[in-house]
Amino acid sequence: MISPKPKILIYSHDSFGLGHLRRCRAIAHSLVDTSPGLSVLILSGSPIIGSFEFRSRVDFVRVPGVTKLRNGAYTSLSLPIDIEQTLAIRASIIEHTAEIFEPDIFIVDKEPLGLRGEVRATLEQLKRRGVHLVLGLRDVMDDPDVLREEWERKRAHPALAELYDDIWVFGLRGVFDPLEGVGVDPSVYDKTIFTGYLRSPRPRTSHTPDTLPFGEDPFLLVTPGGGGDGVELVDWVIRAYEARTRPLFPALIVLGPFMDPLAQANFVERAEQVRDLEVKRFTANMEPLIEAATAVVGMGGYNTFCEILSFDKPALLVPRVVPRQEQMIRATKAAEAGLLRILPIDHYPDVDLMVEALARLPQQSPPSARGISRLLDGLEVINDRVTTILGRTAGARRSIQLGVS
Repeated sequence: MISPKPKILIYSHDSFGLGHLRRCRAIAHSLVDTSPGLSVLILSGSPIIGSFEFRSRVDFVRVPGVTKLRNGAYTSLSLPIDIEQTLAIRASIIEHTAEIFEPDIFIVDKEPLGLRGEVRATLEQLKRRGVHLVLGLRDVMDDPDVLREEWERKRAHPALAELYDDIWVFGLRGVFDPLEGVGVDPSVYDKTIFTGYLRSPRPRTSHTPDTLPFGEDPFLLVTPGGGGDGVELVDWVIRAYEARTRPLFPALIVLGPFMDPLAQANFVERAEQVRDLEVKRFTANMEPLIEAATAVVGMGGYNTFCEILSFDKPALLVPRVVPRQEQMIRATKAAEAGLLRILPIDHYPDVDLMVEALARLPQQSPPSARGISRLLDGLEVINDRVTTILGRTAGARRSIQLGVS
């Protein structure tokens, strides 16, 4: 029997973009939808977490934000204090929240010890209390040699082997194994579960023709995710429509909340001069747009990839290559599997190449044509695993109460 009021705490460092927050939110919503009485609290540094809606029994605690510079260094997002002070405040909030919330499961997103080690003390505290500790990893983290050096520098390997009870990889080993070549202890694989990708929820309300930018006409959706590193992609697409050397479907570009404001203003102004091109600065509810679109142009972030698979859309990816190789690796593996096509950013700003890619996109086969099994089972696998863990946790607590060793 599961405790009538189990609790799960999720940590997401959220230094850049939307991916971490949206992934944690999707997991939290799926868990409360399938587990009556369960509560989920998300610890996040995202400055726009308040823009998103959360289901009943899901809430968040926002810690002071940080941002990652292009050279890989971190700095405080808003507060005029140095990064060490910001991290100390964050670590204190995280530890005290965990102490008071008393979770049954603690899920850490991506960073084994948190940003600059800020969750180490919390992990050790919860480990002593018998809380089940889970590390959640994307399907692709980075180039294996780069990740190996990073984890050795951050002393992450002992945490994987000694602190964590589960490692969840949100992907399929047959597509990519983020632990291969990284130097983890073989015992880590014994507690690693490849869940499959996380299916995006169907929108509760869909757009009607009068709410879509092109009415009933088919259109391409262009999304650089959070937008902080998507300037080249958006510029390239707009150049293709400005040139218009052959017919193209209309396109809606959603810029993202982290794109530079000056770049946003420039793109809005340019789009106003181009037929069949609309620009939207940001929406927290992308699913209805993706569902309505004929095809998707993106960069190759994890959530965009999951949305492409979930809504079974022909896709063109233009992945970034700095500061990580993550998007390029994911896009390349997906293209090799026949799930989508890629246009390397190295070819920017070749207008003819982009025009050709956009013109071919609507006739491209959707991902389902490849027939890969268990591709989108991630949330179901996580739900089942959490049910098992909570059952064991409740049993262990009853044993302690009854004095059974």
